[in-house]
Amino acid sequence: MSSALKAKAEYHKNGLQSIVRNSNELKKKILMREINIKKLVVVLKIQKSMTMEKLFSQSIEDLKNIYKFSEEELQILETVDKAADEIALSELKCYLERKVNKEGRNVAKKYGLFSIPIKKEYGGLGANHLVSALAEERLGQMSLGFAITFNVQVFLGGLSIQRWGTEEQKERYLKPAAKGDIMLAYALTEPEYGSEPTALKTSYEEVGGRYIVNGSKYLITNGSIAKATIVFAYPRGKQEGMTAFIVDTDSEGFNVAMELETKIGLFSSDTALLEFKDVEVPKENVLGPLSKGLHIAYSGLLNGRMAAAASSVGSIEDCLNASVARAKERVQHKKLIGMHQLIQRHIAEIAQNLEMARWPTYFAALRKIEYDKNPDDRELRLEMDKRTALAKKIATRLAFESADRAVQIFGGFGYSLLSAPGRHYCDTRATRIYEGTDEIMELKIASLVLGKEFEAYS
Repeated sequence: MSSALKAKAEYHKNGLQSIVRNSNELKKKILMREINIKKLVVVLKIQKSMTMEKLFSQSIEDLKNIYKFSEEELQILETVDKAADEIALSELKCYLERKVNKEGRNVAKKYGLFSIPIKKEYGGLGANHLVSALAEERLGQMSLGFAITFNVQVFLGGLSIQRWGTEEQKERYLKPAAKGDIMLAYALTEPEYGSEPTALKTSYEEVGGRYIVNGSKYLITNGSIAKATIVFAYPRGKQEGMTAFIVDTDSEGFNVAMELETKIGLFSSDTALLEFKDVEVPKENVLGPLSKGLHIAYSGLLNGRMAAAASSVGSIEDCLNASVARAKERVQHKKLIGMHQLIQRHIAEIAQNLEMARWPTYFAALRKIEYDKNPDDRELRLEMDKRTALAKKIATRLAFESADRAVQIFGGFGYSLLSAPGRHYCDTRATRIYEGTDEIMELKIASLVLGKEFEAYS
C-alpha cells in the first residue's frame, strides 16, 4: 500500500474512532440524564412522604367505586409502588446493557413481591387477582422486562403449583419461590410449535418407576436462571395424554442450549432455549393428574394472560407520563410541542387507550376472583377464558399503539432505547405474541361468543 493510501486509511480510521468515542460519550450523557431524572423522581416522592405514582394511584381510587380494598391490600400496593421505584434504576441500566436484572430480583425478594398472590399457608400474602393485577400493572409501568420475569415466576409458575401441586411439591418448590429463594420457569413453547400445543414433540416414557423426558423448549422466560421448570410433554409416540412435570434444572441431561440475547426487546429478562436428553423425573414430580397436562397448561395461561394485560396497562401509563412530560418541555417552531394540535391528538389517543385497556383487565381480574372460588364450574371457566382473552387482546394491542404514538411525540429521540417510549415500543411487540397471539385470542373470543361448534381449531 502506498504512503498516500496509508495516510488516507489512517485518517478515516482516526475519524471513525472519533465518531465512536463521541457517540459513546453522547450515550453516556443521555443515560446519565435518564438516571438523574429517575433519581429526582424518587427523591421527590420521598419528600412527599412516598406519594404513590399518580396514574397507579388513580387506578386504585377509581376501583374503590366498585371494590372495597382492605388496609392490608392497600399496604401491599404501596409496597409494590415503593419496590418499583427502587428497582427502576437497576432495570434501566440492565436493559441498556442487555443483562438480566439480578439486583431487581433481590429488591423484589426483599419486599416480598413474589409472594403476593400465594396463599398465606405457603408463605404468601394471599392477595386476590385484582390486587395481583394492580401489582403487575405497576411493574409493567416501570419495565415490561421485569414484569414478564414476575409474571412467569408468580402467575405461570407459582400459581400452577399452588393449584395443581401436592403438599410435598408446594413445600419443596412453592414456598421457596414465594420467598424469592428460587426462580421458576414454564416450558410449553417449542422451536416449531407455539400456538399449537397439541402438536408438541417433547415426549416422556415411564421406565422403572420414573419418567424419561426428551425434547426441547424455546423462548422460555427465566429458562437459564430457574431452579425448577414446569415442562409439558406427550407420551412417546402419541399426541394425546399430555402430562406436566416439575423438572429440577440440575438434573442430568438438562441443558440450557442457548441464552437468547438477540431479541427485539425485553432485554432485562432471561429467555432461553432448553434441551432435555433422557432427563429422569421421579413420579413425585408429576404436576397434577397424569395425562391432564393440557388442562393444566391452559389454566396457567389464564393467569399469564391476566398478567400480560395488566402489565400492558402499566406500559400505556408510562407512555402517557413520558409523552405529557415531553410535550410540556420540548420547544419546536417557537412553542411547546404540547401546543401543537397533532401532538395533542396523539396524547388524547394514548389517554383513551389507557381507559379502554384498564377496565376489561380489571373486570377479568374480578371475575377471576369468583372463578378461583369455584374452579370446577365449567360455565364460569368458559366465561373466564373469554374475559382474559379479551383483556389480553385489547390491552396488549393498545399498549403497542400507545408506544408507537409516544415514539412519534418524542421524535428522533423516541427511536432510541435511551427513551422510555423506545423501550416500550420494542417490549410491547412481544406482549402480542406470548401467552397467546393476537390471532389466537381473536379465534378464542369468537368461538366463545358463537359456540364450541364454531371453533376454528381444536
